[in-house]
Amino acid sequence: MIEKKWLEQGFIDEPIPEKTDIKAEIRRMCQEKNALIMAHYYTEGVIQELADFVGDSLALAQKAATTDADIIVMCGVHFMGETNKILCPEKTVLIPDLNASCSLAESCPADEFEQFVKAHPGHTVISYVNTTAGTKAVTDVVVTSSNAKQIVDALPKDTPIIFGPDWNLGNYINGLTGRKMVLWNGACHVHEKFSVEKILQLKKEHPTAKILAHPECKGPVINIADKVGSTAALLKYSIVDEAQEFIVATESGILNEMKKSAPQKTFIPAPPDDSTCACNECNYMKLITLSKLYNCLKYEWPTIEVQPELARKAIKPIHKMLEISKQLGL
Repeated sequence: MIEKKWLEQGFIDEPIPEKTDIKAEIRRMCQEKNALIMAHYYTEGVIQELADFVGDSLALAQKAATTDADIIVMCGVHFMGETNKILCPEKTVLIPDLNASCSLAESCPADEFEQFVKAHPGHTVISYVNTTAGTKAVTDVVVTSSNAKQIVDALPKDTPIIFGPDWNLGNYINGLTGRKMVLWNGACHVHEKFSVEKILQLKKEHPTAKILAHPECKGPVINIADKVGSTAALLKYSIVDEAQEFIVATESGILNEMKKSAPQKTFIPAPPDDSTCACNECNYMKLITLSKLYNCLKYEWPTIEVQPELARKAIKPIHKMLEISKQLGL
């Protein structure tokens, strides 16, 4: 029985009995319930270590589309759970905390974006995966930071394009491709906060370090980066590149996988510009905790639900992304 207070707060915080081996119990429940735990690179390290699959938005969507699990537990933010439910309507999709939203998705309300699209008739609409199902429903093709440039390149050069919601990513792709896409003015609160001055100060302190930046960062940060790419691309680069030190300008959760994959190297989180904190974290991703994951699996709640008609519309641009990504070998 789900208590009213839990329904109101969007997660279950029932006390876990003392001496419970929480990790072992989570694994036991996964086996018993045929559940798959998927985690984004930005979640806490303990969540990533426990997950069956860890990846960026593209990899998580690809995995959801092919899993034979009965239950998907999305340790990430709400739009990721929505994407999983849209791709797997017959499965139970859980998220440990319904409050795990996304500032980028919130910056693009579906009704306002629909009016924006109507104001630019004849445009192909490309939406970043970091959007709600409602925004995806008025989109022609979804992209992630891993495949955005390639999908834009796959469209004829004379195709007028609307790109939303991340202005920084869209502007970066415009620069790479020579396009003049019409951009929605949205942003991620984490990537907007990186300080060029503080990064350059770190560079002085670590002169051999290479700067890694996500394309959701502002132009000045991208301009000083040695490598710009998606979370997965930055991870791969940090592993194969000969440099031994890296200054990382994306959400600091990725450092867990970087350190795990290249333990002999040093990874320094780039700081935000509005505090004395040494790293830049997504407060939404950090809502996903071990105790919430335990209770989520135990009670099989909170669930992600998407209305069938909305899902029918939203799945088309997701399938288009997966189809093009497969064709391009991404």
